[in-house]
Amino acid sequence: MTATLEPRHIKVISRNRRVAGADPEKRHQILEGAHAVFTARGFDAASMNDIAAAANVSKGTLYVYFEDKEHLFVALIEREREKQKQGMYEALAEEPDLTLALTSFGTGLVRLLTGPFALSAHRIVLGVAERMPELGREFYERGPMQGARHLAAFLDQRVAKGELAIADTALAAAQFVDLSQSTLMRPRLFNALRTPPSEGEIAHVVGEAVATFMARYRRLPAKP
Repeated sequence: MTATLEPRHIKVISRNRRVAGADPEKRHQILEGAHAVFTARGFDAASMNDIAAAANVSKGTLYVYFEDKEHLFVALIEREREKQKQGMYEALAEEPDLTLALTSFGTGLVRLLTGPFALSAHRIVLGVAERMPELGREFYERGPMQGARHLAAFLDQRVAKGELAIADTALAAAQFVDLSQSTLMRPRLFNALRTPPSEGEIAHVVGEAVATFMARYRRLPAKP
């Protein structure tokens, strides 16, 4: 006679079974394989077959986690981006000096944006955004928009402390982000410059961005 499962047993099985595509170790394994393939062959030459082989998973398993090569690449760059963003956010949270906090944030931002992997991600997303707008939106919301929101929240705190006078911190945050990457990001994005900017170049541009920002938004002491 075939045994039947009581409803309570079914609940236990469902609770202990991983949802398809939700195993963090398997996802990490796939991303490691993808990183090796993209680094060695570039995006265009890489295939899902290559990635599955490098990650030691079946192609079917690969598609359970990522629907296509574009989404896989965006997930990979988001993982790399998260590693660098933490240092940027820590500078905003832990540095008491306003000028130094903005300088650290701006420097980290430019290093991130002008790095080869981040540039490849931007080019790829821009290339497919018209036919895959949801991919472009996801990339923007988890990258540039998230960074600007963190900076805006930081500016709100400094406004509350009386250090800054800003009516629209979201706009001010976007302005600072644009100032920090001025003359550095676009030439790299369009491959007009093949190498990342030097630390000296980054320091100069970010320093000018901070000076411009502070000249506009620093709260001046009241006149006696």
